[in-house]
Amino acid sequence: MGQITVEKNVGNIEGLCIITPAVHGDDRGFFMETYNQRDMEEAGFHINFVQDNQSMSTKGVLRGLHFQKHFPQCKLVRAVRGSVFDVAVDLRRQSKTYGKWYGVELSAENKKQFLIPEGFAHGFLVLSDVAEFCYKVNDFWHPNDEGGMAWNDPEIGILWPGLKGSYDGSCRAAGYTLADGTPLTMSDKDQQWLGLKDTFSFKRI
Repeated sequence: MGQITVEKNVGNIEGLCIITPAVHGDDRGFFMETYNQRDMEEAGFHINFVQDNQSMSTKGVLRGLHFQKHFPQCKLVRAVRGSVFDVAVDLRRQSKTYGKWYGVELSAENKKQFLIPEGFAHGFLVLSDVAEFCYKVNDFWHPNDEGGMAWNDPEIGILWPGLKGSYDGSCRAAGYTLADGTPLTMSDKDQQWLGLKDTFSFKRI
């Protein structure tokens, strides 16, 4: 009981939460509960997670910004190796913070988790040499329902840490590097998304 600390509505965006588990360490190492349904419900979260996913990415990889249009997902995300800068953008049309973003560093060291409700675009930039990223979702992947938006849309203005480059009107990765010269790496699909004014928005969430 009481094994998590919850920061609600981070960035003054309703629904976004940072969850930090209690870590019990000694000279052998450490133990922590990475998910406890009872603790989550006591904190006010009643979420039926149905799938766990894990990805591995190298430094300079940017994945996102992604969402599902008609089967939106709530996500609970964390880094189990290395570190990432994780971002959520509010795409709820009726929200007071529509188009606003919040970012947080998630790492194997700080063990923070980011709870992102339905109605947000999500993505992350890998800051370490390698990062392994885990996330729980409350709906399954629907391959024909995928949506996305430009990671560098100036209307949103996400401040990706250490990223250098000049906006040329597109979301192509070419010309962008981290501070140490590592080139930005993205999938072809993620370099074709449109900006906020031309992308999908959630009207009923």
